[in-house]
Amino acid sequence: MDTRPSGRLQEHLDEQCGILTTRQLYGLGENRESIRHAVETGQWLRVFRGVFAVTNGPLTREMQLSAALLYAGPRALLSHDTAAEAWGISRPTEGPVHVTVPYGCSAISQPPTLRHADRRFTATAHEVIHPGVEVHRSRAMAHIGADTNPLRTGKPDTVLDLAVAQPTAREAMICMVSAMASGAVSVDLMRRKLELRRPRRYRRALFDTVVLLGEGVHSVLEHRYVLDVEQAHGLPTATRQAPHHVDGRVLFEDVLYEQFGLIVRLDGQAFHSAKQRRFRDRRRDNSAELRNLPRLSYGWDDVTKDPCAVYGEVRAVLVREGWSDVSFPCRRCAHVSEST
Repeated sequence: MDTRPSGRLQEHLDEQCGILTTRQLYGLGENRESIRHAVETGQWLRVFRGVFAVTNGPLTREMQLSAALLYAGPRALLSHDTAAEAWGISRPTEGPVHVTVPYGCSAISQPPTLRHADRRFTATAHEVIHPGVEVHRSRAMAHIGADTNPLRTGKPDTVLDLAVAQPTAREAMICMVSAMASGAVSVDLMRRKLELRRPRRYRRALFDTVVLLGEGVHSVLEHRYVLDVEQAHGLPTATRQAPHHVDGRVLFEDVLYEQFGLIVRLDGQAFHSAKQRRFRDRRRDNSAELRNLPRLSYGWDDVTKDPCAVYGEVRAVLVREGWSDVSFPCRRCAHVSEST
């Protein structure tokens, strides 16, 4: 068999990163015996049933994605964790390639593909040919795709898929805020997507999250403060990103309990240089002092690892400033109390 690529074969190889289907190979003049010979002699790799790599070396990431899409069918889209990786929303993972297909498609999830020990290969150190495929199904295929190469779900759809896949509503909300921030998905775009494609799981929680973001929650840290400090303990609802003028500039307080004058600052240190932070914090401190306003500051570890202690301090200042305490301990508070 002449394995030198013809013009048509080379076009397919270029378009599909060296991955071909049985049907394409038949159309290019190959037959069942020639394909079997190429695989058994180690010239080609069988990635999935009906999907082959015209190589015997390790598959690149692009080849793995192409193989998964060719296996899943012509309408398949990269989705979930894999689409998030492609959009830069999350880091690459070592798990299966996630694809979404329409209902009625026969593709099913596939385990990792391993090399056969009894066949001759030049790269025997690479046991795993492909990490496998996780197949999802959607009735909204007409609305979720992006015009990319390779094809994948759009950014807001990817964020929504990631959120809905979480085990609890709370984790879904946290995932949505983090993914929106990482993928630069606007609140308006996410709101329109939720209206168009109403999720069956966590619908209320995800709509509430978009409302919070629209009301001024700008970061994952601020969202965790709302969830785990305010809402979990029944603290009053604060104003987010409250503006005030200092030396002709408009500065913003992360959290302001206006009725009681308490400022809570959340320092995620994500979007400002050290010099910017020092200037901002100094001017805000001076302004708050001149207005005789109490203020508390917390970082990521404070809010995420010990939100109950943050609650206790915020509650104490609010009560001191005249709040009629209607707060309550959360489940974590009860657990900490029992363990001590």
